[in-house]
Amino acid sequence: MPDPPDVRVAVPPARPVVVFDGDCKFCRFWIRRWKSVTGDQVEYVPYQEAAPRFPEIPEAEFRRAVQLVLPTGEVFSGAEAALATLAQPPGHQRTLAMYRRIPGVRPITNLAYRFIAHHRDAFFRITRLLWGEVAEKPTYFAASSIFVRLLALCYLAAFLSLWVQVDGLIGPRGILPAQGYLDWIRAQTGPSRYWLVPTLAWLSAKPAMLHGLCAGGALASLGVAFGVAPTLGLAVAWVSYLSLSSISQVFLSYQWDALLLETGLLAIFLSPPAWRLCFSGSSPPSASALLLLRWLLFRLMFSSGAVKLGSGDPSWRSLTALRVHYETQPLPTWIGWAFHQFSPSFQTASCVFLLSVELVVPFFVFAPRRAKHLAFGLLLQLQILIALTGNYAFFNWLAIALCFLLIDDAPFSWRRARPVPEPTPARPRRWPTGVIAPVAAVLLIASSVQLVFTVRRSAAGVPKAAIRLVEWLSPLRSVNQYGLFAVMTTRRPEIVVEGSDDGRTWRPYEFRWKPGAVGGRPRFVAPHQPRLDWQMWFAALESCEENPWLVSFLGRLLQGEPAVLRLLATNPFPASPPRYVRTLVYDYRFTDRETRRRTGAWWRRELMGAYCPIVSREMLRETGPGAGGTSGSRQY
Repeated sequence: MPDPPDVRVAVPPARPVVVFDGDCKFCRFWIRRWKSVTGDQVEYVPYQEAAPRFPEIPEAEFRRAVQLVLPTGEVFSGAEAALATLAQPPGHQRTLAMYRRIPGVRPITNLAYRFIAHHRDAFFRITRLLWGEVAEKPTYFAASSIFVRLLALCYLAAFLSLWVQVDGLIGPRGILPAQGYLDWIRAQTGPSRYWLVPTLAWLSAKPAMLHGLCAGGALASLGVAFGVAPTLGLAVAWVSYLSLSSISQVFLSYQWDALLLETGLLAIFLSPPAWRLCFSGSSPPSASALLLLRWLLFRLMFSSGAVKLGSGDPSWRSLTALRVHYETQPLPTWIGWAFHQFSPSFQTASCVFLLSVELVVPFFVFAPRRAKHLAFGLLLQLQILIALTGNYAFFNWLAIALCFLLIDDAPFSWRRARPVPEPTPARPRRWPTGVIAPVAAVLLIASSVQLVFTVRRSAAGVPKAAIRLVEWLSPLRSVNQYGLFAVMTTRRPEIVVEGSDDGRTWRPYEFRWKPGAVGGRPRFVAPHQPRLDWQMWFAALESCEENPWLVSFLGRLLQGEPAVLRLLATNPFPASPPRYVRTLVYDYRFTDRETRRRTGAWWRRELMGAYCPIVSREMLRETGPGAGGTSGSRQY
């Protein structure tokens, strides 16, 4: 159908007028949407009322397509009218410019408009299915507030959890002293060390600084949780956590540590700089930050599914991975023990559900509102199930916080039943475009490259400039690759540490949370993360030589170092340290219901052999305290 001829009206309106078919449900729905975008800048009138005002426009044209009448007297019709209407607010002209200037866009857009106009009833049903009853442009004031507060609570949990362990992990008498690590970095590099290892601990790595970073981050997080100085508080929390992560080596190298830093950096730009957390029409969440946070949620979930199938692990491809997962994961719960008892068919169905949620549902993050809500429900269900069956620190709650950004304000409309008047400033408070636009562009490019690395497992075809950008940003730990359980562990070796005074009688050191005695019930510990217990799980999957930090740990036991002993549940040598320590490896398996009922045991175990050679005090004197040096980082 050819475009209608140009028309001008004799009596132009004072402001733009959109004339639409008032009998068309599809038209009425989208007019409501346009109103929420343009506000009072455009007047909307059904043609049944407007026809006498504009007799120059034939009634057939009103029925055929929407009409836009400008104060200049010009009349636009169809697709151009729609795009010109939405271009009325300042800063919304890009789409209209593409329509008018890029070859081929105009005819394709006009064709699409005519097709939809001829099938309005069908597209109205599709619209109702995807958008529901809410036609207005969605806002995310409540969801953004919930997200920021949940993020602050995750920060708080992370800081408090690390605070009670920091002396034993990276203190001067800890397993991997931060000062020794910084001294090693200083000897290996020049001034670039301040970028390669970004940390305030360059000023001092004494206990006062380590505790100060934990305390400062915790206080800032608590303030944000109560809505005080969100931008400043999130910035302080991010700097503090980055400072600790940069010097903790393997102990803060988990994917949720990286996720917390990346989420925290983006959240700094979500709310306008202000002293109170309050999202509203005058202080909206940054659209760029919202986009990047949803992009982060997509990357997190989709990558987790992609690496499972891309790794070639037969247990994922055969849908049998969950038959062993609950038993072999680092710190299972008693609910994980119960899930392990379910039938193979249940585990297969669970595997299908897991992979479907991780590979398909993430695309709903960018879909219309009802699809977003469906994604929220499915992702929330998955995170709750993971949290019930295993202890993954604050990871699940951080993922849930990101999921809340999929929920617009419509479900929270009850909160606006009695609105409180808000003073409106002269202009909306928001980050300057000159600040947030380049930051968003850099982070979007770098994170996209990281997703390519994850999915393709190769840098082939990626521009070298983009690779250099990712490498340059890597010290900030805030643009990351994700993907949990790419290869499923099918067995559970556990290291048991024992000490002896005479080399004949050995007594075990009991850890606080990892499996030890077979009668020990798997417990809930999240959002706290016992970092030593977690690292023992990794060490058991490798050799003693690949885990020099463990040798340092054994040395601290021989010294009877109080800070390290506080990381453990028991010290079998309270009077004086042992003369020898040894490490044995056992294969642990869950018991079945019958064995559990009969013996009370949650585990059964079988000795596999020695892990490290026996270490003695004499050897310690020869190698020096804290033997083991630095340890390469590993990300879970």
